[in-house]
Amino acid sequence: MACGSKKGVVTKKEKSKTKTEEVVVKENSGSLLTKKPKTRTSVDTYIDTYAQIAMSEMRTSKIPASITLAQGILESGSGNGRLAKEANNHFGIKCHGWKGAKIYHDDDRSQECFRKYKQASKSYKDHSDFLVGRKRYAKLFKLKANDYKGWARGLRAAGYATDRKYPQKLISLIERYELYKYDAKVLGGKSKKSADSVEVITHTIVKGDTLYSLSTKYRVSVEEIKRKNKLTSNDLSIGQILKIN
Repeated sequence: MACGSKKGVVTKKEKSKTKTEEVVVKENSGSLLTKKPKTRTSVDTYIDTYAQIAMSEMRTSKIPASITLAQGILESGSGNGRLAKEANNHFGIKCHGWKGAKIYHDDDRSQECFRKYKQASKSYKDHSDFLVGRKRYAKLFKLKANDYKGWARGLRAAGYATDRKYPQKLISLIERYELYKYDAKVLGGKSKKSADSVEVITHTIVKGDTLYSLSTKYRVSVEEIKRKNKLTSNDLSIGQILKIN
């Protein structure tokens, strides 16, 4: 959960046996809100396993690590798809003149030929070579190295995927799991979202707060606050958390 105008304090406590983490967030009011332990998912495990490989590929190919990871998560089913499990093929790359090992799998047509790798890292390398070696993706390499939104949209525009929602799916994964942090590690800068991303601001109600006072403090209309929080009246409760932007 993001905090308000003042930077919040976040502490994380990991439990190795249960693979859960407890998050404590300090809001503007100074009160503490404790979330229930979050169970790690197959996506988290995938990121832990392949983030270093994606960053290594970014250093050599200039493809954002965030994009590579998001594509891997999406196209391999977080490593649980048949091609990933049986062929270490995380990006669904078909044979197309491939002279190495092969696997046959139903895709657009029955039993199509896909490349089979000894190691998943070879799949990542092949994915990079695939994008670098084709002219239709050349414009993408002119984007800023951390412009994952430009890459997501550009991949679809260049014909990488026919799914109209492909860019949104990649962007959603990148922002939900903060994959842009891996771009920042490679670039040596601070991790941040794309410039057009908006930070979510929340406020925990304390004694004396009113919708009018909040609208004045955050320069947002009372009607907007009510709309974002689906409020039907002006009544507020101490401890209630409101979305501001």
